[in-house]
Amino acid sequence: MKEQTTYKKDALNRFSVSDAGKQAAGMYDPGYEHDNCGIGSVVNIKGIKTHETVENALKIVENLKHRAGKDAEGKTGDGVGILLQISHKFFSKVAKQLGIELGEERDYGVGMFFFPQDELKRNRAKKMFEVIVGKEGMEFLGWREVPTDPTKLGQKAVDCMPYIMQGFVKRPADVEKGLAFDRKLYVARRVFEQSNDDTYVVSLSSRTIVYKGMFLVEQLRLFFADLQDKDYESAIATVHSRFSTNTNPSWERAHPNRFIVHNGEINTIKGNADKMLAREETMCAPRFSADDLTKVLPVVNTNGSDSAMLDNTLEFLVMSGMDLPLAVMIMIPEPWANNSIMSQKKKDFYQYYATMMEPWDGPASILFSDGDIMGAVLDRNGLRPSRYYITTDDYLILSSEVGVLEIEPERIKVKERLRPGKMLLVDTVKGEVIDDNELKDSYANMQPYGEWLDRNLVELKDLKIPNERVIEHRGEDLNRLQKAFGYTYESTKDTILPMARNGAESIAAMGIDSPIPVLSKDQQPLFNYFKQLFAQVTNPPIDCIR
Repeated sequence: MKEQTTYKKDALNRFSVSDAGKQAAGMYDPGYEHDNCGIGSVVNIKGIKTHETVENALKIVENLKHRAGKDAEGKTGDGVGILLQISHKFFSKVAKQLGIELGEERDYGVGMFFFPQDELKRNRAKKMFEVIVGKEGMEFLGWREVPTDPTKLGQKAVDCMPYIMQGFVKRPADVEKGLAFDRKLYVARRVFEQSNDDTYVVSLSSRTIVYKGMFLVEQLRLFFADLQDKDYESAIATVHSRFSTNTNPSWERAHPNRFIVHNGEINTIKGNADKMLAREETMCAPRFSADDLTKVLPVVNTNGSDSAMLDNTLEFLVMSGMDLPLAVMIMIPEPWANNSIMSQKKKDFYQYYATMMEPWDGPASILFSDGDIMGAVLDRNGLRPSRYYITTDDYLILSSEVGVLEIEPERIKVKERLRPGKMLLVDTVKGEVIDDNELKDSYANMQPYGEWLDRNLVELKDLKIPNERVIEHRGEDLNRLQKAFGYTYESTKDTILPMARNGAESIAAMGIDSPIPVLSKDQQPLFNYFKQLFAQVTNPPIDCIR
């Protein structure tokens, strides 16, 4: 145990224990390390763009190799990616070489595209995008072939590799920089996606860009020459190494998505996606014209992974005018209903939005960024770890575990972990880290949520019940109905009777190995034909320590 204690102490004081972590020590066995996706982020709090930020983010994801899946051959991974700010220094240089004039910083949007390898299909898709950009009132500036090195990849990744290009779109003079311009690009992207089946738009923004693919963690920097260029500078970088649990790996499904990277899974994803689809009939977004709103629907692409669907919804809320941290708070709320120490204003805030948006729940740690801010939030049960350091030279380094980046102890100013339901936020424009309580209190005080609830919320217990006796069945009549609807002696004795006595369901295993009702020779109750969807295998147990 002495060796293990030394290892843990070292891990807490340094951000590099990769060598020690490969050796068994005490109760530690490296064989258990192959778990689920790894996430990480490097942010310069003051917003100073450097190539060092990009370099350190790549080091983080390379040290998360044990959290990435790979094929039996060991040469193709489940996916890895990096989300960065658009580097004006870099893109103005490469665009100039192509004879493209980009203008000032954020006067242009950069799209990253996965086109088909077939030249005819590719040219058709490129032309279609150019036409759509023009119809949306913007000017298309030109294409750039992204320098890549396929020799660094495994054969499986090469066989399904897309043709990777970047497209540049000019900001219209009457559209403001930032979110307003990104909203125009969002509409153009959604129209293109619905008009074209064989091209995937990795990202299209004036603030951020995504480099990703179906490869091993160390292949990310080797494959994309852009990431090795010293002129590529960013103040924000988030990375993700994928261990696919719910979907098969592909170039498109690699993280990051356009706003988030995600470690864990959203258990409630089927219900979340269905409810988003259902509310589209009554959906309104004043920031979009009625015509533009129809262009971006449906909001959720149900063919994507759970993280992609979460990203779709978050992106729509932000483009509709909602602050990114507020949208995350609504989608992934902290536990509030029975929290005795939470202020009433904050409870009112969560209850108000709970009437409009169901929680996207599950064991998950999520990093999000729009190119100006970077934040992180943990699921309400704290089932996925996230640890972060703040250094004396104004860097915040966050990852799903310690040991991802080497930092001298004297540089560490703050050493903390993200707590269940809590949010960490860095605003690079203001140059500050915003406290969870300060952030949430500001949103809770923004509107009179308590008054709105008092005036409009109707609870079931307040509804008048008709003064009529409930129909009862007894004797032979009861037995006849129980047989007709498939009730057995065991179901009555073991399930219904304990519920009637105690007002609670009896404890049972989550898994079920009984035959499906359609194959049964006996009459089955209707509810036996329905099963709850949840991800069981990768959920850690909720024990007394947690």
